[in-house]
Amino acid sequence: MTQAYSADLRGRVIRAASEGLSARAAAARFGVGVSTAIVWVRRFRQSGEAAARRQGKPRGSRLDGHKAFVLGLIEAKDDITLVEMAGRLGAERHVEISPAMLCVWLKRQGMTHKKNGARERAEPPRCLEAQARLVCWPARSRPRAAGVRR
Repeated sequence: MTQAYSADLRGRVIRAASEGLSARAAAARFGVGVSTAIVWVRRFRQSGEAAARRQGKPRGSRLDGHKAFVLGLIEAKDDITLVEMAGRLGAERHVEISPAMLCVWLKRQGMTHKKNGARERAEPPRCLEAQARLVCWPARSRPRAAGVRR
């Protein structure tokens, strides 16, 4: 990102325009863009402000205004999925957002929750069906589906 012009240069352009030189002539004299000098002089005349403003877009999200609604969704149904939340935001608040972006926003709010009851147990489950769901196949020894070629 480029840096702002120095306060000294801004002051010289504004001073030259205040002493009777046009903003265009001051721009040519000090080697800055015409539109830049016009903006500096106009802003100084209107508000007395000569300092550079902060560059860049302010951080924020479209969801910041809907924080109470999203937290209300979570409060009403604690096991709501991101897809359901994104769908409700679109339907009720007309905010189209992807579940991934909703996840990023929730993480910025300090809200993360991983639901995986099988891995939170101290010992393996006694139910054989639940044990079968825990099997993790290595990448190379994974059984192939019938008729699938690599």
